[in-house]
Amino acid sequence: MSAPRPWKLSEVSYGHVKDAQYEVAVLPLGATEPHNLHLPYGTDDYEGTQIGERICEAAHAQGAKVVLLPTMPYGTETNMRQFPLAMNVDPSTLYAVVTDLVASLVQSGIKKVVLLNSHGGNEMKPLLRELYGKTEAQVFLCNWFKAFTHEEYFSIFEHMEDHAGEMETSMILAYRPELVATKKDGTLDADSGAVRKTQFEAVDNGWVSITRPWHLLTTNSGSGHPHKATAEKGEQLMELLVNRLAPFLVQLSEAKVDDAFPFVMDDAT
Repeated sequence: MSAPRPWKLSEVSYGHVKDAQYEVAVLPLGATEPHNLHLPYGTDDYEGTQIGERICEAAHAQGAKVVLLPTMPYGTETNMRQFPLAMNVDPSTLYAVVTDLVASLVQSGIKKVVLLNSHGGNEMKPLLRELYGKTEAQVFLCNWFKAFTHEEYFSIFEHMEDHAGEMETSMILAYRPELVATKKDGTLDADSGAVRKTQFEAVDNGWVSITRPWHLLTTNSGSGHPHKATAEKGEQLMELLVNRLAPFLVQLSEAKVDDAFPFVMDDAT
């Protein structure tokens, strides 16, 4: 049996926590929803947990006083309601729960909070705007699936990701391969991830936005070609994310919060 990891809240005891001096809390936000025919409903949950563990472990090793909270397994699924067991939490409900959790952290003396989001339906930026000035906490949002450049993405993957495509499939192949459905010949038991166009060029090109009903947009909830995915690509992406996000947690842990935080004030201002 391995020892409890001191940066993972679900593994440590009160005897440890009462003497710990955490500066940063990381809250992964997941979802429970279908991911094409081949990936588990808990894909976003597993991704958030695994990435959270890896970046907090690396940050802790570099001296960060960081704690990883349990991943929230439910998210906003209003546009996937036609798929069975897509477990929806309305945005207002999600915001209320996160607000309560942030308040719990502040009560515990932790005022630097990172929301590590794994689900595109969890649009958390409005909550950050609402919380600003209403809480002592400094709340940061990281949608990890956007934490790299276009060039970095295509240095690893061949096909653009939207949902259950090459990137997510690679991540689950790397870290939960036993949950990926395959055919007898070892290939993925998945469709092509093709999506339908709308009647409007402006919508298809992203000039105008809608809430996309996924039962009409997709065949089996997958949007993005998954068949070039490999575990090695998932490991490459994880390395990129750890190298990018762990140093941020170290900096955040060491940062002094004052009236100008998080900005650098100098003569130029």
